[in-house]
Amino acid sequence: MTMAVSSSASRFSPDRLARIDEHLQRYVDDDRLAGWHLRITHRGETAYDQLHGMRDREASAAVTPDTLYRIYSMTKPVTSVATMMLYEQAALALNDPVSKYIPSFADLRVYTGGPAAKPVTRPATEPMRIKHLLTHTSGLTYGFHHVHVTDEIMRAHRQEFGPPTGMDLAAACDSWAAMPLRFDPGTCWNYGVSTDVLGRVVEVASGESLDDFFADHILRPLDMTDTAFQATDTDRLAALYLRAGETTSRFDAFGDAAAHTPEFLSGGGGLVSSMSDYTRFAEMLRRGGEIDGTRLLSDRTTQFMTRNHLPGDADLATFGIPLYAETPFTGVGFGLGFAVTQDPAATGVASSVGEYGWGGLASTYFWVDPVEDLTVVFMTQLMPSSAYPVRSELKQLVYAALAG
Repeated sequence: MTMAVSSSASRFSPDRLARIDEHLQRYVDDDRLAGWHLRITHRGETAYDQLHGMRDREASAAVTPDTLYRIYSMTKPVTSVATMMLYEQAALALNDPVSKYIPSFADLRVYTGGPAAKPVTRPATEPMRIKHLLTHTSGLTYGFHHVHVTDEIMRAHRQEFGPPTGMDLAAACDSWAAMPLRFDPGTCWNYGVSTDVLGRVVEVASGESLDDFFADHILRPLDMTDTAFQATDTDRLAALYLRAGETTSRFDAFGDAAAHTPEFLSGGGGLVSSMSDYTRFAEMLRRGGEIDGTRLLSDRTTQFMTRNHLPGDADLATFGIPLYAETPFTGVGFGLGFAVTQDPAATGVASSVGEYGWGGLASTYFWVDPVEDLTVVFMTQLMPSSAYPVRSELKQLVYAALAG
């Protein structure tokens, strides 16, 4: 284990930070998590850096500071930043219809009834726009939700956690455009493949493949040398685990994909990263789009991205379709790629108004608190992310440690 508490982080109580160690260590001791790494950065300096357990139980390989993790949906903020970089160049506009970049999205239809094998549909009343992709108000869904007929339609096309083998990003987008939407764009929030479609928009608007755009304009400029669509060093790649019922087991059938170059470049969930890399990305956001002299976005753009963009300033509890029954959506809105806290009292967590972030399928998580000048990045590898309430517990513990 390693731990650092900087002198500038005097607002943090060492005794209260120790509670985080004790709490998360119990997750390893009772086999709920194989291992974890948590880093808290306060006012640009490391306030807490602790890791524990195994990156690979079966190989008896411990978590190390340079362990690589499948960050899954923590890829979405990277794609959102890429989109807004193009926005700043006037290469696209938020109100542009998606069909301007992907013609197959021109004649969308909305599900109204019937079974997955023979759905009843009608034309969409509103074009799907770039802003709908950024805010997950597009009407697109994920096959793994297992909630609605449109989810079932995705699975019928062999698309539960991604497109079938041999289908690249362009073909996947065309396949999604041919499936009925769950609702008219802009009328509801639903978590789905929106950010993957956004990745294709980035490709068309920039003239670069998504992996090249990321590398050329985000990853290399930020010195994120461990972040890519496949593990840069498979020896450092953590094993992926799955919690099913009361059993946790290694999930190589899904996890091994991270060791290979993908055919499908998923802007919604395809990146592998490290603690240091993602902390730099989060810190770039906290600092208003710039870090160490490298600026990706203007501070005005980052402020715009991290405010609530749901119509009428609604929260996800009233405007959205919950991911899981226990997900606390009350008091939380959604910006251009991030969940945004509107009302800490309503969320039940003593955080800050304007705190924003997102998590990944394998229980990774990050958030940025502009009020407290705080970034928090948590890395582990357990599916699904709803297996344990570790994210909300982390917020309770971290904010309780701000006791100075």
